Amino acid sequence: MGVTTGELVTRKSYNNDLLFRVASVKKDIVNLYGEDIRLQADAKAEDLLQVQARELEKRRQKGKEQEEFSYRLFRQDYQLMREKREYQSTDGYHNHASYFQLPAKVLHLDGDQNYLRKCIELYQRMGLQVHGVHLHEKDMPLEIGALVERIQPNIIVITGHDSFSKNKGIKGDLRAYRNSKYFAETVREARRANPHLDQLVIFAGACQSHFESMIRAGANYASSPLRINIHALDPVFIAAKIAYTPFMEKVSVWDALRNTLTGDKGMGGVETRGLLRTGLPYIEEKSEELTE
Repeated sequence: MGVTTGELVTRKSYNNDLLFRVASVKKDIVNLYGEDIRLQADAKAEDLLQVQARELEKRRQKGKEQEEFSYRLFRQDYQLMREKREYQSTDGYHNHASYFQLPAKVLHLDGDQNYLRKCIELYQRMGLQVHGVHLHEKDMPLEIGALVERIQPNIIVITGHDSFSKNKGIKGDLRAYRNSKYFAETVREARRANPHLDQLVIFAGACQSHFESMIRAGANYASSPLRINIHALDPVFIAAKIAYTPFMEKVSVWDALRNTLTGDKGMGGVETRGLLRTGLPYIEEKSEELTE
């Protein structure tokens, strides 16, 4: 079949299990990006099947339902954390002083522009301040230092596309991964600016990424311990959990992963303190009237 850039397809040899977007075509080899998962793959044109409108709508509806389920779980957690903050800030509701919060700032680097757009929409829906940057994975280590210095983020998400190829080596060999080495280098460069795991929280990785190398480089959370695929929005849910947890409380790894679509098979990390700081009193800004 003839395929064109941007077209949505599945792979016959994998029983049409995943939805891909055609990234580029070189002769008879097609470069594919996962539409919902952060996987990059190559396939021959004859192995691809064009997705019809009805089937596409069915797949997208299922994906949307999964995303909404994770979002509802996050909202439940957020409401519980908010009630706890209100109780503590008002001394058990004995005082009614209004309080303010210093929100965490997120720097999100993404190798996929479409995923970046989806992630920013979710950050905004969650009320998080985010600075999104689209960069090819190999360029991330070169750019991260200047971005950290300019933006001064509290959380960094380093993601895009990745894949493991058993034809290139064993699972422990970093050379067998498409972009894991770039993610690990980016983490290492970010840690030069701030080595403290509780002051700068880092998530790194994509589908099938070399989990161990990114944790060793200094990431708090990374993918993928069992080399499985992760959902495009999973890093956002982890960032939100850290951002809305008070800085005096630690977030267990399970709590950070609980609301994600992939879970602990696709992601892992180390326990980390939250980043939310609450203060009082809240001073409402009022326009001053001119007096003669």
